[in-house]
Amino acid sequence: MTKRQRLGVNIDHVATIRNTRGGIFPDPVRAALLAETAGADGITAHLREDRRHIRDEDIEALVAALTIPLNFEMASTSEMQEIALKFCPHAICIVPEKREERTTEGGLDVVNDQSRLSDFIKPLLDVGCRVSLFVEPDERQLEASAEVGANVVEFHTGAYCDYHAKGSNKSALEELTRISQCSTFAHKLGLEVHAGHGITFENVSPIASIPEVLELNIGHFLIGESIFTGLDTAIHKMRRLMLDAQL
Repeated sequence: MTKRQRLGVNIDHVATIRNTRGGIFPDPVRAALLAETAGADGITAHLREDRRHIRDEDIEALVAALTIPLNFEMASTSEMQEIALKFCPHAICIVPEKREERTTEGGLDVVNDQSRLSDFIKPLLDVGCRVSLFVEPDERQLEASAEVGANVVEFHTGAYCDYHAKGSNKSALEELTRISQCSTFAHKLGLEVHAGHGITFENVSPIASIPEVLELNIGHFLIGESIFTGLDTAIHKMRRLMLDAQL
């Protein structure tokens, strides 16, 4: 694998800060444009059912403003499908969503929802969107993802990142091995491999070193780090760590 690994920057939590106060500041579109200038390869935005951070008007503004791809994260509901078909973003990442969760807690169960997901993503594929499924690194889920017609799988890296943060080195290594092996398996199935959730400066290198992982999507950490260093500095450092890991 020789393709340059891409960095997608999730700007949801700029909107979270805005929404805690009301009004229009800080503007997630401005953050997206800053990320683009700093070298982000794409912008991710998750329009949740309860609109807790990104709102419909943010999606519309991002589509109009960006010259890099927008990765539109959404649940597999008819409402979200309608919005996606209206804007036809470059990429759509379908994620599981529960109203009570603070953040996405795991991957889709594609195996047990295969027929419905196949029907759900077909109109999105038909209009030219690249469809990604957010899944756990599990071979059965990958086989089902390929069968429903997804172009991409994005591995939920939360377990690895949690073990790493707790200093549970053996468990972190086991999870990393699972991600690596499933990345190879997904590639053999013809699926492009992405990864994201919980990635920081401290834990990114082992994930970035997996040859089949072509894109990392990172949000909460970069937005938090930008408070101290600025968003461009945070993105530049993450990009440098990713590049170094591939040497």
